[in-house]
Amino acid sequence: MKELAGRLAALDPDAGAALQVIAYFDRLIEGRAGLEALVRGAAVLSGCPARLVDEERGVRVRVEADGTRRDDGGPLDPAWPSVPLRPDGPPAVWLERTGVSDGVHAMVLERAAAAARVVLDRTRGRAPVEDRQADPASVEVLLDAAATEHARRQAAVRLGLRDVAAARVVATAEGGPLVEAVPATGDSTPTTGGRRAGIGPAVPVQDLPASWAAARIALRFTAEGTDQDPGPRTVYADELGGLALLADTVGPTTEPVPDVRALEHAVATAPWAASTLNAVAFSTSLRAAAAELNVHHSTLQDRLVQAEHWLDWPVHDPHGRLRLQLALVLRRLHRNAAR
Repeated sequence: MKELAGRLAALDPDAGAALQVIAYFDRLIEGRAGLEALVRGAAVLSGCPARLVDEERGVRVRVEADGTRRDDGGPLDPAWPSVPLRPDGPPAVWLERTGVSDGVHAMVLERAAAAARVVLDRTRGRAPVEDRQADPASVEVLLDAAATEHARRQAAVRLGLRDVAAARVVATAEGGPLVEAVPATGDSTPTTGGRRAGIGPAVPVQDLPASWAAARIALRFTAEGTDQDPGPRTVYADELGGLALLADTVGPTTEPVPDVRALEHAVATAPWAASTLNAVAFSTSLRAAAAELNVHHSTLQDRLVQAEHWLDWPVHDPHGRLRLQLALVLRRLHRNAAR
């Protein structure tokens, strides 16, 4: 590395200096240096005071340009160059300087942050499992079927999934994917944060792209759970069976079949139609549907007479009930775009 840096320096001083910065921090990591040594290196190499601030872990280290630690440096200045420890995290490594930064300063920040991340993970522990979504870049690589197996394996290590036998992906209506470890018993409740969610199957960590694809399909079968959009807010991909095939051909831009148009007509005609028809379609009996809707059995019967008129098919017999179930499922697919 020193020989290569020397040759590059003769041709391009900045490139040679950048390689020396890389080599310097690599040696610190190999020697298991502490945080103060890393910040001291950043300060000396950049010729200005440097700071490491990680409020979550309670870490604050400041070193002057001459290598002296002095933590009482006053407030941080947003104008100073800085980088986070993890993507989308707050600024953590700072160089106390103003003006235009050159490539060497940028390299010092980048390598100091990478080295600090390694030390903090080793000495203070990684983020808990439920906070894995805080590293969206690694999650994106882990779930990308086009990424190399090596890249996905490294992403799994960064996310604390090195020793996890099985995991699954939760696709939510708002926000990015959530990656969760699944215990050997398989009885854990997925984290949804109260949002509509599709739950992918539990798979080995290297197969998580398939779980992510299945979770996105399952999400399209969810509903808001309101009177106008009744249905489950959480759907498990494992429980869809052959229904999952519908997601490939039905979406917001496809033409609804006549049964779906008739259903939409009924929903637009009466405010109770959507919730009533959903309860009738998926309850074990009409009495169970009436109990779910909190209406008298006779009231439900009267509603069905009207609804069957708008639909133009009966829903009491098995064939009509199946048509109604399918129309309700297709309605969700028309309302929920692929993600």
